[in-house]
Amino acid sequence: MNARFLDPLAGPWRSPQWRRRLLWSLLAALVVALLVTLVWLAGRYEVSQVQRRLDRDASDAVGDIRSRLTRNLQNLQALQIGDPRPASWTAEAASLLRVYRELVRIEWRNERFDIVAQAGTPFRPPVFERLGRDTAQSEVIQACNAARRFNGPAYSTSYFVPLSNGLGVEVMEMCLPLATAGVITGYLVATYALQDLLEELGRQFTRSVDISFTEGDGTRLAMRGTAQRGARLFSARQLIDLPGTTMVLRMDSWRGAPELFPNVLTALVTGMSIALVSILLLLGKDMRRRLKAENDLADALAFRKAMEDSLVTGLRARDLQGRITYVNPAFCQMVGFSADELLGQGVQAAPYWPPELAEEYKKRQEVRLAGNVPPREGHESVFMHKDGTRFPVLIIEAPLINAQGVQTGWMSAFLDIREQRRVEELSRASQERLQATARLAMVGEMASLLSHELNQPLAAVSSYATGTLNLLKQGDPTPADVELAMSRIAEQAERAGKVIKSVHDFVRRRDQAREAVEPGALFDAVLPLVNLQARKLGVQVQIHCAPKLPAVLCDRTMVEQVLLNLARNGMQAMDRPDIRRRVLTLGVRRAPADARWLVFSVADLGPGIAPEVAEQLFTPFFTTKAEGMGLGLSLCRTVIEQHGGNLAFEPAGAQGTVFTFTLPAHSA
Repeated sequence: MNARFLDPLAGPWRSPQWRRRLLWSLLAALVVALLVTLVWLAGRYEVSQVQRRLDRDASDAVGDIRSRLTRNLQNLQALQIGDPRPASWTAEAASLLRVYRELVRIEWRNERFDIVAQAGTPFRPPVFERLGRDTAQSEVIQACNAARRFNGPAYSTSYFVPLSNGLGVEVMEMCLPLATAGVITGYLVATYALQDLLEELGRQFTRSVDISFTEGDGTRLAMRGTAQRGARLFSARQLIDLPGTTMVLRMDSWRGAPELFPNVLTALVTGMSIALVSILLLLGKDMRRRLKAENDLADALAFRKAMEDSLVTGLRARDLQGRITYVNPAFCQMVGFSADELLGQGVQAAPYWPPELAEEYKKRQEVRLAGNVPPREGHESVFMHKDGTRFPVLIIEAPLINAQGVQTGWMSAFLDIREQRRVEELSRASQERLQATARLAMVGEMASLLSHELNQPLAAVSSYATGTLNLLKQGDPTPADVELAMSRIAEQAERAGKVIKSVHDFVRRRDQAREAVEPGALFDAVLPLVNLQARKLGVQVQIHCAPKLPAVLCDRTMVEQVLLNLARNGMQAMDRPDIRRRVLTLGVRRAPADARWLVFSVADLGPGIAPEVAEQLFTPFFTTKAEGMGLGLSLCRTVIEQHGGNLAFEPAGAQGTVFTFTLPAHSA
């Protein structure tokens, strides 16, 4: 028998061609199975993703509803703060209803459930207009009884209320007990419209989502949206457990069938994955840059904070309304108040303003807030410490500009100048002592001149007295001779007294109050002392005073000392054998550039001032005299600068030097 028919495995499927076809068929089946599996998995994944997202949205929606109810409860509790009256309570309740549309009615009831005050929503006709409020009394009592048991807010089961326009609304009551000292004195009843609550909730979802409140058996109480026919429906339910009642939130979403080409979806997912990875890399790079910038900003803020804390200058920032928005520790230490006590202050009166200066500071603040830019050099003011101590400050203000170039307020810097004032007082006292010392030293130098000058009147007095005694001894003096001798004695005694009195007044005069003094009076005061040295040195003194000059406002004693110092220096400069013509000229005239100032001059015919001496002429303790102290010209310049003037010198023509200084004219 043929072996081909005896072998059971023998047949056409044993041929190579059939085997190749079988392998390609199996490969094709595997590819189709893979594609079908991919489509099925993609569809299932899409379905699971939609359902999971819908469940999450439903859970979030329940959370939003609870948050909204809690927020409304807090606002309703705020209506009873401060024991309000019905009229004011009604106005505030109406304002609340205009903000929250889901509330359609708010009632204030007493402990017997009688309505004390009520307000209705302005967005719909009165809910209980058709059947009356008494038809829902049982739901209100039910909610309030539950609230009394829970000792907190409670909700009633929802019920349908027909409206006058033929429609109706599903509502729910919320009751909040009002207690005083543990005793319930009334109830706050709020009526919720479930449809409006869904409208407020549904604004955050797309049109493909249908949201509704249902009962446990699936009966819909309120619904937002309409499900599409022929679409695949996904549904999620979440239980809303409220004190006193329970509802179910149902969320339906419809979508088309999954894509028929999962390879395209896979390609899109792969492309999106690559794009996402690229975006993540870019975000990582941007995050590193942001982190570096934040670290740099934190370092800059820490540096600025350390710098501000180390400053002894007080810093204060105010907004455009005058309220304090920032103070540094130095300012708090300066005024004695903490930052919490100062922030937000200053609209009416700052706590560090002295009460007696508060009105003046308010006017100044109004001028500043009106946009007037203060001077850059600042201005002085007086502040009050928390303990009541007054102290002077120097205030420097500048506009506070933000990054957009818009002024947002004012930044002020404060310097406590108490120490500066103390140093100035010490300096002024030291200067007075130096001036007194200089005057005494000057008088000592003039002692020899006084003795020489006083010898003449005293010798004359002695001669006249001796002559008178001789006439009396002779026994026949005439009255005219005796009278003449006595008058001569009186003249010489008066002359000696004037010389002594001039020196005495100059040394003892200490009053530094500024007064209006005629220019000629200043010359008359120092002229006797100038003439003493002028006679000894053979100097001719000339006075040139322009006519109709106004008085000068000055400290008389100090200015007299300046004139005397300059005159003595000029006469001493001419005390040289080679100088034959010795003339000292004292003058005063109006300033040519500004008539509000007078120019005093002291000119001599000496050899002049060498350039190397001129550079140090006003330096304290610099002198070219063997017996000099080097303080005269320095004190003179200080005195003139304190009066606002200027002391200078220049050559007086071909020979000599002229010193000039300016003093302010006194306006009547």
